[in-house]
Amino acid sequence: MDNNTNDVIELLDILYGMVTEAWGVPLGNDKCIIEREKAIEIINDIKANLPTALAEAKRLVAARDEFIGNAKREAEALRKSAEEKSRIMVEEQEIVRVAKERSAEMIAAAEKKSKELRRVAADYVDDLMRQTEESISAALTTVQNSRGAFRSAGVSAQKNAKEDVPTEE
Repeated sequence: MDNNTNDVIELLDILYGMVTEAWGVPLGNDKCIIEREKAIEIINDIKANLPTALAEAKRLVAARDEFIGNAKREAEALRKSAEEKSRIMVEEQEIVRVAKERSAEMIAAAEKKSKELRRVAADYVDDLMRQTEESISAALTTVQNSRGAFRSAGVSAQKNAKEDVPTEE
């Protein structure tokens, strides 16, 4: 409180003291005798200081109201910020959950594709080896037939050569 407020309170205390300590009027329980000039002087001082005290009180009430308003706005901003952070955390958790789920699906699909590719590759290699084996087998048969024909031709040539050679008799 400022000085004017203190002055008003002190002046009211003095006036109160004057009234409570005043002499009572005979046969008038609710009436008393006080010094008029002194009481008027105190009341005039109160009137002079009261607008300043009231203005100060109004200023304090306005400052208090502003402080409370600011505190409410700050509390609301903090609440909204906390809600936003909470929402973001929930969304991030959902994103992580979905990402993990999607990752597991992708890994399972990749493993399935890998198994399929290995099976297809194994079938392909087996088919190539079978074809190679058949080609080699056919080539071996051709070589064996050619060798047999070559031998037969060689034996026939030797017989013919012996027949053409004059014998000494």
